[in-house]
Amino acid sequence: MSDAADDSVREAREHAFEDLFVDRPLAPAQARELAAMIGTLDDMAREGTSVGDLKIASAALGEMAEAFRVFRPYRHIRKITMFGSARTKPEDPVYILARDLAAKLAAADWMVVTGAGPGIMAAGLEGAGREHAFGVNIRLPNEEEANPFIAQDPKLVEMRYFFTRKLMLIKESHAYAVLPGGFGTQDETFELLTLLQTGKAEPAPVVLIETPGGTYWHAWVHFVQEEAISSGWVSPEDVAFFKVTNTLDEASQEILGFYRNYHSVRWVGDLLVLRVQVQPSKAELADLNRRFADIVLRGSIRATGPFPPERNDHPELPRLALRFDRFHYARLRQLIDALNECTG
Repeated sequence: MSDAADDSVREAREHAFEDLFVDRPLAPAQARELAAMIGTLDDMAREGTSVGDLKIASAALGEMAEAFRVFRPYRHIRKITMFGSARTKPEDPVYILARDLAAKLAAADWMVVTGAGPGIMAAGLEGAGREHAFGVNIRLPNEEEANPFIAQDPKLVEMRYFFTRKLMLIKESHAYAVLPGGFGTQDETFELLTLLQTGKAEPAPVVLIETPGGTYWHAWVHFVQEEAISSGWVSPEDVAFFKVTNTLDEASQEILGFYRNYHSVRWVGDLLVLRVQVQPSKAELADLNRRFADIVLRGSIRATGPFPPERNDHPELPRLALRFDRFHYARLRQLIDALNECTG
């Protein structure tokens, strides 16, 4: 394409953007992303994208837009996503455990997110109560409608695609509880751990929970240790991403304890910024630098206040900043665990 043609395309895109958003004030970052989306649509039209592919892209974007709308008013509330078998019966001790864990977290002002179907999904929403419940349902020809604990609720999202559903189940949550289940549960577990391992999901606690005497997760951990870690395909420290628990108290302590001091994380340029409730003392900070020097590219882990891009993002909280190597996310999880032991 010639320079003149490039300029013409660019001008047409700019006019399209202005026509769409002339009456809507946008932040510069919003404007950039929306303009890029319009550019992508223009590219798809010029490349002759098939009707089938356009339908997939349109449906996926529509589903995400609807889910963003539903979750937006509750972004300030911590949420836990619960995974597990749709075949678990209400009288099963695993169902009761899931229900009771959800109830305990709801009592601590958390919200519970599940897939909105039967089994463990119903257990989580039953325990949470409708006020604290979110459902992200998948439309399948052989599945029933959403369970009665979330049906007809404005916090229910209906989706066609598994990939958009899994995106929302993970994107909106601050913790994860996984109970025994089949292929779907295993798929969700391994994808979640992969996202944590690669830094594509923000650090969060993951509890693999079963009833006392259960063997499901202990056998799973044995497989991971003996087949994946011993072969070098998974790093030994990656077990820090999850904790196997057998009781309600163990599971809730792992979830709530993760946010005892640690609050949240974000990138500011090449700095990883960890927000905390209490700044470590000088002695504690020196100990953190000694123990976690291996994940710092240069410089040190240092105490700091909010950076300019964070002016509207919890500016009241103290921070730590480091040049993280963007690779050893399990060690970053261990750093967060260490921060939770700091008393200032």
